[in-house]
Amino acid sequence: MASTSSSIVFDDIFTTDAIDKDGKKFDRVSRLYARSKNYDMDLTLDYNIELFPLVNGDSFAMALASSLSRDGGAPTADGEGGEDKDRDVWRPDGKGRRGLEEDYDYVMYGKVYKFDTGSSDIVTAYASFGGLLLSITGSYRHLTNVVLGDPVYVLLRK
Repeated sequence: MASTSSSIVFDDIFTTDAIDKDGKKFDRVSRLYARSKNYDMDLTLDYNIELFPLVNGDSFAMALASSLSRDGGAPTADGEGGEDKDRDVWRPDGKGRRGLEEDYDYVMYGKVYKFDTGSSDIVTAYASFGGLLLSITGSYRHLTNVVLGDPVYVLLRK
């Protein structure tokens, strides 16, 4: 898992089990189903196939982060919170400071909108990224830092 000073709240390596198993709904968007290698988590994710092409059996790293700041938005030596200091960590003109997005191939920004508790210690977290959806199911121990209502970044790389 991530360290306490990091903005990464979850990370693991997933292997794609199926893509669009219920049929293709949109031209440039697919829904993948994957299983994690380390934490036995199940993932369902809508993603742009032109920007991040995947096929069945592909492995990829996925991280969920509360910000793109590398230091996790921790207070600085002058007492200011890192959140305001790193407000412009990513800018489309490339003039901002480099953040976590530099280490990944595909990044989306969204919000955790639902958290379901299932049987015993199994939970499911749901997030929306402008209509592209994510659900991740597994032990609550691995999702303790994912908070309902918080903004979240999903970061993917092969």
